[in-house]
Formats: sequence, C-alpha cells, structure tokens
Amino acid sequence: MRFSHPLNLIFVVYNVAYWIPLILAFTRVIDYRTGFVTFFIVILVRAAANIYRNNALTQNQAEIFPFRIP
Repeated sequence: MRFSHPLNLIFVVYNVAYWIPLILAFTRVIDYRTGFVTFFIVILVRAAANIYRNNALTQNQAEIFPFRIP
C-alpha cells in the first residue's frame, strides 16, 4: 500500500481503530462491557471529528483533514 500523503497513514490507523474494540470483544480478548464502552468512545470521537470537519472547515481544509469518514 502506498501513501501519497503523510496524513494518509493517520487516516488508515484511525479507521482501523474503529474496529479494534469490537473485534477484541467478540473474540473475548477483552470482556464485552469494556469492548462496547471503548467502541462507544471511538464512535463519539469520530462523530465529533465529523461534525468539526463538516461545520468548521472550508472545503479545501476538509479534504486534507485526516480524521474523516470516507
């Protein structure tokens, strides 16, 4: 995988971090409560980043904002 921009790596890690709590909870590496609370926190962070991106940034700034949902 090639990254044309250094912030693309942050974007990939950000999207992988979305699934980690669920995978760990369903495979019983961590208990369900911890996994779903962690997943809920990740959802809140993603929602805040998405609201910020959509309402506070110009279109050019939003395109390079690393914490976005594709």
